Amino acid sequence: MKPLLFLIAATVLLSAANAQKLFTYPIGVQTYTFRDHFPKGVEKTLDEIKSLGFTEIEGNAPKGMTESAYKKLCDAKGLSIPSTGAEYDELLKDPMAVVAKAKALGTKFVMCAWIPHQRNQFNLENAKNAVQVFNNAGKILRANGLTLCYHEHGFEFQPYEDGTLLDYIIKSTNPKYVSFEMDVLWVMHGGGAAMPVTLLNKYPGRFKLMHLKDLKNGVKGDFSGGTPAENDVPVGAGQGNWKEIIKLAKKYGVVHCFIEDESNHEMENIPLSLAYLKSLK
Repeated sequence: MKPLLFLIAATVLLSAANAQKLFTYPIGVQTYTFRDHFPKGVEKTLDEIKSLGFTEIEGNAPKGMTESAYKKLCDAKGLSIPSTGAEYDELLKDPMAVVAKAKALGTKFVMCAWIPHQRNQFNLENAKNAVQVFNNAGKILRANGLTLCYHEHGFEFQPYEDGTLLDYIIKSTNPKYVSFEMDVLWVMHGGGAAMPVTLLNKYPGRFKLMHLKDLKNGVKGDFSGGTPAENDVPVGAGQGNWKEIIKLAKKYGVVHCFIEDESNHEMENIPLSLAYLKSLK
């Protein structure tokens, strides 16, 4: 075969192979995965993250480092920060401070991962308060070019009317100002293994971010918002219907996906998660 024809044929074959791949998102990770690494050295930890193949991270500046200094270091390592976190009280009391931190990191998304409540007693009043906080803060963030996303944690699946309190929160927040981050493990823990697919179908366009986490087979969840670390397993090794989840995430507007591993075996689990996601067709 002539060199030019060989090159064309090889390009066509490579394009066909890539077209078959289901997981086509940039490779991202939530830095909470490396919570035990950062105190031993920020730059060393970022090098570890990069060596695993990640190009995007979600998280805040490490303790003792300014947002601008952290962004500069991440830029030097070839790591972008499309999403950062904010505490509920920050959104309530000083959303402009949240804006300033996010801008310094160069992020587009701000996620909140917890609504304060008494343990195992998340109720309608908590949900109503959260709706007000998220709508107010989300409007301010949007005016400054940012998108607020609430990251559910399982306790929101308490029954309410013909659905759950999470349904109430999603329906009661203004989609112009409030989006959501689906943490797949916590959705399964609070709502059951089928719930990630159900929510993506039920609320197209509301989920902009996703945490790729899998729940150990045989584990039955509850509304506590907590589970032992050993119940966090590599993506593809647990209860998640990942082929359908990723397909719907792409269909319904999820922009960034971040692997998060809360186990104590992150360096063993992450390569397994990555290999599984790359194998999906």
